[in-house]
Amino acid sequence: MPDLQGKVAVVTGGNAGLGLSTVHQLLAHGAHVVASSRDVERGRGAIDSLGPQPGTAEVLRLDLADLASVRECAQQVRDRHPKLDLLINNAGIMMVPAGTTTDDFEMQIGTNHFGHFALTGLLIDLITATPGARVVSVSSLAHRSGRIHVGNVDTVHGLARGYSKNKAYGNSKLANLLFAYELQRRFAAHDVDAISVAAHPGVSSTGLGEHLIPERLRPAVRPVFGLLNQAPDAGALPTLRAATDPNAWGGQYFGPGSLGETRGAPVVVASNDASYNAATAARLWESSQRLTGVTYL
Repeated sequence: MPDLQGKVAVVTGGNAGLGLSTVHQLLAHGAHVVASSRDVERGRGAIDSLGPQPGTAEVLRLDLADLASVRECAQQVRDRHPKLDLLINNAGIMMVPAGTTTDDFEMQIGTNHFGHFALTGLLIDLITATPGARVVSVSSLAHRSGRIHVGNVDTVHGLARGYSKNKAYGNSKLANLLFAYELQRRFAAHDVDAISVAAHPGVSSTGLGEHLIPERLRPAVRPVFGLLNQAPDAGALPTLRAATDPNAWGGQYFGPGSLGETRGAPVVVASNDASYNAATAARLWESSQRLTGVTYL
């Protein structure tokens, strides 16, 4: 990783798991990091646990399932910082029971996609005013099972035809990639000196990863699960490469390079065909602007 002194980075979900590992490395290389957390005190405790670092950090409250909270967090970033070199849209929820956000989106796509879409848009003036800025969207191998049919808004929300927590998660992770690639297209169309890239962590031993195990089996399986899968520090490497590799270009996607992209050193990987569908991405973009009330590029 290059020296990041003088760089300002925002990391959503920076208080735990992959997000905290990402924050740690950015601080270790000298960046000023704004780490978001739904619980500010918990976030500060997590950052303090890292010990003294070359970089500096602050913690802001952000609940991606509440657009009012997204707006408040974005305004705080704008009030405190005249530029934004790096936005890492890392936070997410995984395979949760059926529910809706404060703004009546299906909970997983509302948090993982609509919340980040709105946050990026509300910070876009800082991003476009910062030469060489970068937006990183964290997706998942689960995007391969995702389906986005934006002609029907209820289908975007994910509740109209019955709810599957696995399918809803896959949909949200596909939406992350459609957004990342469309943002890059729009950066290019508007000659913005910024890039949009994406990453996925493979399979990591984090709180989110436990959702892959049936609850009744977790006590028995957890030790084995931890041995077979990457630690958070390893799972964060594709995100860190996407965020800091000086040779990365817009539209690239990084993931682990071994065992079917489940673990290993970060390399450039390919997402599924659906994620590269420019027509679907443009329709999702327009739908996201209308539903969130955030319009940009």
